[in-house]
Amino acid sequence: MNVSILGGSGYVGGELLRLLLSHPRIDVGQVTSESNAGKLVTTVHPNLRKRAHLRFCSITEIKPCDLLFAALPHGSFMKRFPDLRQVAPRVIDLSADFRLRSADAYPEWYGHPHACPDLLQEFVYGLVELRRDAVRRNPYVSGAGCLATAAILGLMPLFARNVVQDFAVTIEAKVGSSAAGNTPSLATHHPERSGAVRSFQATGHRHTAEIAQELGLHGEPKIHFSATAIELVRGVLTTSHLLLREPLDERDIWKIYRETYGDEPFIRIVKDAKGVFRYPEPKLLAGTNFCDIGFERDIRTNRLVVLAALDNLMKGAAGNGVQAMNVMAGWDECLGLEFAGLHPI
Repeated sequence: MNVSILGGSGYVGGELLRLLLSHPRIDVGQVTSESNAGKLVTTVHPNLRKRAHLRFCSITEIKPCDLLFAALPHGSFMKRFPDLRQVAPRVIDLSADFRLRSADAYPEWYGHPHACPDLLQEFVYGLVELRRDAVRRNPYVSGAGCLATAAILGLMPLFARNVVQDFAVTIEAKVGSSAAGNTPSLATHHPERSGAVRSFQATGHRHTAEIAQELGLHGEPKIHFSATAIELVRGVLTTSHLLLREPLDERDIWKIYRETYGDEPFIRIVKDAKGVFRYPEPKLLAGTNFCDIGFERDIRTNRLVVLAALDNLMKGAAGNGVQAMNVMAGWDECLGLEFAGLHPI
């Protein structure tokens, strides 16, 4: 399959290029970057030296291909999609432009109206574990937000089984600096970021809309979501607090997760009785497409704490996109995504 990438100079675009270059069934045709057109991709992604010999081109030079990945800034691809859909029969958009089903949600959560609301329903939300059959059938797939991915994968089995009291959950998400992209700002400046544990979105985080949309398939969820920046380059950890509708012991909860994710290649249930690695740990997932999920029950209050960890650039973005591509093409879902991670790192 011949694949091209729109917006290949960012962190997600670079990670996507790294994965596709090693994929046994992919030829990378073009990689666009308006600010770096004409330059070797290795000037921006030096980790790809001796692996990539491509040069960035302008989006105006894009040629027909079998599948087009879009890793453009939020709000950009929606304006270009009506024209770019002629470039490839299959499209995977890793921005937020086609994640939400309702056009009315975009002014509320992203601060602008949708440029082509009539095309929203043509995209399927590309979290493979939830929408595998739809991803397989649909030519247009959207990516999922990194914080939303961790929260949804951790909570979906419980919401689907209707064991959450009042469908209410409080989620605290911690995220590394790469999630902010590669455009420098005061918030990402090293003296300001180093050593920080900074709450940057106590309420109103845009990924709340995705979480409510997907968990809302099973009821009317009440989502209380906060996000905190921590001193980590890659990684997401969501800690979700909910009350159980009725008392469940740990065997019951284990059963729910096993029945939901037992055959999923990229979901691991992490719950050991002791040891430093008894809970999901983002550091162990750097560069992998795994989402690790754990839980612990508070017997005094009937509270369940669900923890989910992933690499925001991988399972939270590029890796999930490649997984979706594999499903769309009818290939082994794990192709190009076999990296198990490093320890120690």
